[in-house]
Amino acid sequence: MDASDLREFTAEELAEELEKALKEQFNMRFQRATDQLPQTHLLTQSRRNIARVKTIIREKQNG
Repeated sequence: MDASDLREFTAEELAEELEKALKEQFNMRFQRATDQLPQTHLLTQSRRNIARVKTIIREKQNG
């Protein structure tokens, strides 16, 4: 998801998005550990999405 799209979300929606992304990352880490994740670049994308959501949440808290 793009950062400009995330800025339109409310704080509750951002919290839900963060929770969803963390669960997704957790599942992908298990798939990678058991060699069931064919597209390993998705793990990197997931980490970046989590950071993006956390950044937007922080921006909304500060201003």
